[in-house]
Amino acid sequence: MSMPPVQSLIAIHRQGHNVGLYSVCCSNELVLRAAMDVARRHDTVLLIEATSNQVDQFGGYTGMTPSQYRDYVLALARDENFPAQRLVLGGDHLGPNAWQKRPAEEAMANARTLIEAYVAAGFHKIHLDCSMSCADDPTPLPDATVAARSAELARIAERTAAAHGLPPPVYVIGTEVPVPGGEASLAGGLQVTTPQAAEQTLAIHREAFAAPDLIAAWDRVIAMVVQPGVDFDHSSVHDYDPDAARALADFLERQPRIVFEAHSTDYQREDGLHALVRDHFAILKVGPAATFAYREALFALAAIEAELLPPAQRSDLPQVLERCMLEHPRHWQQHYHGDDDELRLLRAYALSDRCRYYWGEPALVAAVQRLFDNLRAHAPPLFLLSQYLPEQYRAVRAGALANRPEALVRHRIGLCLDEYARACSANVAGPRAADGRAAAAANG
Repeated sequence: MSMPPVQSLIAIHRQGHNVGLYSVCCSNELVLRAAMDVARRHDTVLLIEATSNQVDQFGGYTGMTPSQYRDYVLALARDENFPAQRLVLGGDHLGPNAWQKRPAEEAMANARTLIEAYVAAGFHKIHLDCSMSCADDPTPLPDATVAARSAELARIAERTAAAHGLPPPVYVIGTEVPVPGGEASLAGGLQVTTPQAAEQTLAIHREAFAAPDLIAAWDRVIAMVVQPGVDFDHSSVHDYDPDAARALADFLERQPRIVFEAHSTDYQREDGLHALVRDHFAILKVGPAATFAYREALFALAAIEAELLPPAQRSDLPQVLERCMLEHPRHWQQHYHGDDDELRLLRAYALSDRCRYYWGEPALVAAVQRLFDNLRAHAPPLFLLSQYLPEQYRAVRAGALANRPEALVRHRIGLCLDEYARACSANVAGPRAADGRAAAAANG
């Protein structure tokens, strides 16, 4: 029997090849279509993940249950003629996260239903994250409790997959700071996970999975989430420093089978992404950077629209976004701080991209549709493309891109995701040097 694609890629990485997986954590339609473009162009597996606050048995903030999200992604794949066998669905931070303000018994009851719903819907890559304290838990939560709760959820996942005749899931354990949906403050610096902390997480989970019915599940634990020293906040990015993560990378060399999973890799430079994969952070998560690129493209198209059309015909998309965010402030109010001018800038342009929660609002759906309709009827002149979307202008000039609004937006998102695909598919044919970091330094 052939090995599933995720495990196969991890195995190839552990054989010494600089390959990995990029994970697109998003529900935005054009982001997912662009991700399919990128996966086809680079001939990669496409891993698409939903987070526990985005999709759950009650709908999450997207309004979709796991089975509805699955159907949504599969429908997009059919529409794009993207092969279903190259598509892998994952669930991120699955556990009591969404219910941590409730007592542990109630929160874990919801988490058990959540895991069952994800696995029954065919989500194959499962991140077990029970690191958060619930209302009646001590803070921080003891590692043994975290591991025991994760093992409990893995047991449910195993039973659910077997009951539905599905391939058994692969698992990711551990967590990073911040919690899903948040952003770290980088003002005080960023602490890389120590090898001692990583070893403790691994050992205590190994012990929790030692029960006879979980031994096979432990063999499918493919990765551990750690903090490699990458993150971003509203206005800055903490870039990967290989020297700071050297001890952690060396620790992983001594572990069989697993790799690290790096969250919050958004906005890293491409050379940093390559270095992360080389240093065993072989699963790279990206989400806000892709929707940030989506917003950038839409704002550029709105600027072109403003040059072409009189005010009464325009979509006024940036203004509609601002109005929606002011009318429904719950997704940004606790995160953005400053005076009125600072808040206005953050709402539209912050790297944390909390405007991504608003694109499904009816007023914004209508504004995007009007923008696209306007620019289908009035194709952007090349000189305006050059002014506002210069990379897309060059692709249009080369005959590689249609001068249509949806195509321009997908191309802009694809440039972001291309960097991840290149980082994860580099040097497949050649094994990693015995000391990749030293080799990279020697090559300047």
